[in-house]
Amino acid sequence: MAVIIGPGCISCGICVGECPSEALELGDGGVVVDAAKCTECGDCVDACPSNILSLPEGAGKKAEATPETNLSTEATPVSVAKPKTEKKSTPVAGGDVWSGVWVVIEYNRGEIAPVSWELLGEGRKLADDIGCELAGVLVGHDVEAVIPEAFAYGAEKVYVVDDPVLKDYRSQPYAHAITDLIRQYQPEIILMGATAMGRDVFPVVATMMQTGLTADCTVLRIDEATKHLLQTRPAFGGNIMATILCKTRRPQMATVRPRVMAMPERVEGRSGEIIREELGLTEEEVLTKVVDFIKGDAKSIFLDKAEVLVAVGLGIGSKKNLVFAEELADVLGATIAGTRGAVEAGWITHDRQVGQTGITVRPKLYIAIGISGAIQHLVGMETSDFIIAVNNDPDASIFRVANYGIVGDFNEVVPALTAEFKKRLQHGVAK
Repeated sequence: MAVIIGPGCISCGICVGECPSEALELGDGGVVVDAAKCTECGDCVDACPSNILSLPEGAGKKAEATPETNLSTEATPVSVAKPKTEKKSTPVAGGDVWSGVWVVIEYNRGEIAPVSWELLGEGRKLADDIGCELAGVLVGHDVEAVIPEAFAYGAEKVYVVDDPVLKDYRSQPYAHAITDLIRQYQPEIILMGATAMGRDVFPVVATMMQTGLTADCTVLRIDEATKHLLQTRPAFGGNIMATILCKTRRPQMATVRPRVMAMPERVEGRSGEIIREELGLTEEEVLTKVVDFIKGDAKSIFLDKAEVLVAVGLGIGSKKNLVFAEELADVLGATIAGTRGAVEAGWITHDRQVGQTGITVRPKLYIAIGISGAIQHLVGMETSDFIIAVNNDPDASIFRVANYGIVGDFNEVVPALTAEFKKRLQHGVAK
């Protein structure tokens, strides 16, 4: 006799790691058991997130503790001694219990990362495509004011873990809270912004769940045939776009750069279900401590929040010519940005770099001056609402994404634009 493996194995491998007798092995078709080694201790049954493992009737101390549970091989195997199973997601077709699209709402020190709302908009499309619910996950302290906002931006349900230990962001307690929610409610897809917090905590969560994680995605969609999440991101320095799938493990996890997805419509008055859970972790158990918090300089640059950007590339020739762009930016109330080449030339600082190795932006207006349009730069700005490009090369790639392209010498074109914008703004006719 040995542990029974029912249908629906997602090959997560968690049971393999829990087995003290090394009786389980992860194969191509899922988990297999070596009956000669299995001691029927039940540790794998408790650990299985999909409830597809069970013990033979009358075997092991765990089976004796729940004699009313039907564990015959003729019935679908049922987990024994697994806490809080009544709160799991409803099983979907094929015996798979992983269901739902989650978006982790980043909230820290009273501020919400706007990418959280962008992802709720994208999550709505994914949830509709696979026929499941969309939920927000809110981990932090004093988060009550954020819950109505999550509903307003489209969440049908909000999972909340509110605890003083979560007042300051630290990866250990945040990952602990998110992982506990995942294990209990089993979402099929979970998304978070590719912010400093997202890039720190999501790899920890993925490791704890022994699943895959695709970082810095620019496109998310559902495969119609398999219902897998197709996660597209730039690869090899932005020279190609790679589409990545997580076929056998759950949840499917991805981070998305801010301003890549469109902001959804906010609808006041929406409501939904609120599920509150305890952190289950004390301050004494957290290994890292926050000694002090130093807020960034008021002059810090946040390109992803700018509504108007004037960007420069190597085509402006030298740093002294940056003055033309700065004069135009002053008139428009814009922020100066640029390409990787401009950063490496020492003309602008790295925090102003737009592109694959810089910041992804989505301003209302993007004016590109002397920028050729390398793919590494385009992936960081092509979703801008309106793009104006100035370049003396009529074949420059930047013109392929620009709404308006001006072929000419920037030394003549940019001052003319600055003068015209200034005149129109003074007369109140500029839109």
